[in-house]
Amino acid sequence: MTGVEIDMVITDSLKALELYEKVFDLQRVEVTSFPKGENEVIFILYGVRFHMLDENPKFGLKAPTKDEPQSIWFNITVPDIKEAFSRAISTGCTELQPVTELADYGVSNAIFSDPFGYQWMLHQVHKEVSFEERIRLWEDKRDS
Repeated sequence: MTGVEIDMVITDSLKALELYEKVFDLQRVEVTSFPKGENEVIFILYGVRFHMLDENPKFGLKAPTKDEPQSIWFNITVPDIKEAFSRAISTGCTELQPVTELADYGVSNAIFSDPFGYQWMLHQVHKEVSFEERIRLWEDKRDS
């Protein structure tokens, strides 16, 4: 068996799962129901496997905080960015960047942080723009 899994330490995996289920259409794979500090959750989001573990200092698992987020974020391409972003904000997430259309690049994006210290960037692709075209656009804007 081969594959890739994104693992993340969360203060409370079960509460995080509740929030993420309100924002995204995800598939539960495994969810434990132990006391806080012992839980783990595995879910699949758009084909990517995520594994959350409760914070547990005894095992060296420390979760990020809202004031000290990790220098990692999750970039999720969604079918309707305004809807997903609205769900995130209405469930207690904090807006870091509103939905922003980058028409030349054919995308919209937005960024929010969740109450567990993780940042999420949402993308919606409106039209395909080649890598070469994106590079040209960037160079043109940089040079002007």
